[in-house]
Amino acid sequence: MLYKDENTGAVEVALDPTNPNTVYCSLWAARQAPWENGVWQGTTSGLFKSMDGGTTWTPLTKGLPTIAQGLGRIGFSVFDDKRLYATVDATTGGGIYRSDDGGKSWVFTNGEPRVWSRGSDFAEVRADPKQRDVVYAANTSTYKSVDGGKTFVCIKGAPGGDDYHTIWINSINPQIILLAADQGATISVNGGETWSSWYNQPTAQLYHVSTDNQFPYWVYGGQQESGSVGIVSRGQDGQITFRDWHPVGAEEYAYVVADPLNPDIIYGSKGSKYNKKTGEVISIRPKIEGLRYLRTMPMLFSEADPRTLFLASNRLLKTRDGGTTWEAISPDLSRETWDVPASFAAVSTDGKTMQRRGVIYAVAPSPTNINVIWCGTDDGLLWLTQDGGKSWANVTPPEITSWSKIAQLEASRFVPGRAYAAVNRLRCDDNKPYIYKTDDFGKTWKRITYGLGLSDDAPVNTVREDPKKPGLLYCGTERMVWFSNDDGAHWNPLRNNMPATSIRDLVVHDDDLVVGTHGRSFWILDSITALRQLSRKPVALYAPTVAYLVDWNRNTDTPLPPEEPAGQNPPDGVVIDYYLALPAKEVLLEVRDSQGKVIRRWSSTDKPETLDPLKLTVDPRWARPWQPLLATTGSHRFVWNLRQYAPASSLGMDAIWQNTPTSKAPWVAPGKYTLRLTIDGGFWEQPLEVKPDPRK
Repeated sequence: MLYKDENTGAVEVALDPTNPNTVYCSLWAARQAPWENGVWQGTTSGLFKSMDGGTTWTPLTKGLPTIAQGLGRIGFSVFDDKRLYATVDATTGGGIYRSDDGGKSWVFTNGEPRVWSRGSDFAEVRADPKQRDVVYAANTSTYKSVDGGKTFVCIKGAPGGDDYHTIWINSINPQIILLAADQGATISVNGGETWSSWYNQPTAQLYHVSTDNQFPYWVYGGQQESGSVGIVSRGQDGQITFRDWHPVGAEEYAYVVADPLNPDIIYGSKGSKYNKKTGEVISIRPKIEGLRYLRTMPMLFSEADPRTLFLASNRLLKTRDGGTTWEAISPDLSRETWDVPASFAAVSTDGKTMQRRGVIYAVAPSPTNINVIWCGTDDGLLWLTQDGGKSWANVTPPEITSWSKIAQLEASRFVPGRAYAAVNRLRCDDNKPYIYKTDDFGKTWKRITYGLGLSDDAPVNTVREDPKKPGLLYCGTERMVWFSNDDGAHWNPLRNNMPATSIRDLVVHDDDLVVGTHGRSFWILDSITALRQLSRKPVALYAPTVAYLVDWNRNTDTPLPPEEPAGQNPPDGVVIDYYLALPAKEVLLEVRDSQGKVIRRWSSTDKPETLDPLKLTVDPRWARPWQPLLATTGSHRFVWNLRQYAPASSLGMDAIWQNTPTSKAPWVAPGKYTLRLTIDGGFWEQPLEVKPDPRK
């Protein structure tokens, strides 16, 4: 066993490919402060070797930088029992090193910062498993050396930096190389001559999410190492493809918001303004002295006054003329003095001697009162103004300590003095969930986290109030989305088919829940009307949202091949949700017009309608699977395509892989309809309104 102390961790382990009892390991003594770029490095970092399968270890130091030279993280790679490579992060002597005697001694081969710098981020080097003098190093670009690490040529990387963290080389065929970057994974099968795309992977690391008020609406956010993105929530061609998104001029960490009065104008925090029609990006960054910014600065419009745009730094700023002029409406709201969390104070005194660093990290203007604004800082303060910024009151709950990040605030639209605060203490070595609620303008706060997963495994990044249903809340943790239908008294998971991932932000757009994740891109839960109507009744047919007669797929050309990555469109029609406490013998669903005439009918006993694959001229997997009406216990979702009945007959050219309609009957007319759910003799009804496409 190799162990130093609680401040030192093992960051890389590798075996000698010629002798599995020979093991190498690098240790790194480091901690991160809760403020940005607060780094501590200790004196126990180093590279170690065991020749007895890990029972005993010997430090490998000869020729490598010392602790006195600022030794930090070491990445290494083993070619055989003699040849090793290392990339060493050090204040003095950092660079690429090579050993030809199994690590006993090392020679410095390359000190170019482009190859080895930012070792605390990367420190990645990998030997070709077949050629001892071929070695690769990863940084903001990836480099290759064919002379034992003396000189390097870039083989993958773009202006601006891609940030490559991991290199994997196939041990049998070294022409196959995998790189893992902030954007995703990319593969070469010809030794780095050409590479696959990472645009076939939904791996965007988003910081926040917003939507505009178009139909269909667009979704916006800033994504790590890939800049900003604006993407439509419903593609014209049956799915969301490369045709449906575009950068919007904001930086990678930014809040991105569309002008509510003109969705062609997009703003990014730190001061970018993008015109969708012309593609022009201009800077509107405030020219006010004494402002501090970090990576992710809040920017949002006021619902109470859609001409007012807020931007946060250490002070809160606002503009009413699209960024031409800015006004500071708060003093510096960060802490003037602070305590240092034990996780960092145990190793460093820097937190006590540094300059003031906190910033406003969360802003929540009241949606009903332009003068009421809540602010929260990344160093653990909550503030409220009720006069548009003329005066501010510190309303921080007493249990919120220094550097507890106020990750997000939400001002209620139903109760004037109500607000919610998501507090993330991950940087203070505390993984517990913290959500607070006040009903009296911050005089008192109550923690509302019952049911949020394991008590020490659910840091909260975001909390939102449903804009239509009082008491219905949503929150996002480092694992999943949750909801509460009793104003936070109890929380329930809402993960469903979403992967376990960091939920950084979420918003409710009309009847959809839109989520920005840090690693799995955007997700949308279509039609949350059932959540607004939850009850304990044994049978429930939930009132659906308004349905629009929208052509699901307007593509008249050859469809995109299945291999082309694409996001899913919203369901093709109206979503009908129902609940059964017990299984039923038969479930019958009918759509009746205003005269009571049945125009569509489905039964849980219906037999599937499918196409005969022996008569098709295309792969039958293009077809949309038959949709059963379920009679089992639980919540169920059924989609009616707003068309009259027609039997399954063919696959048209407006095709989507595994989602192509097998028939295309005429639309029903816009108007008022009734849904009737009949279960074992009893029936339940809900109204349905069908409207034409708003764009027509």
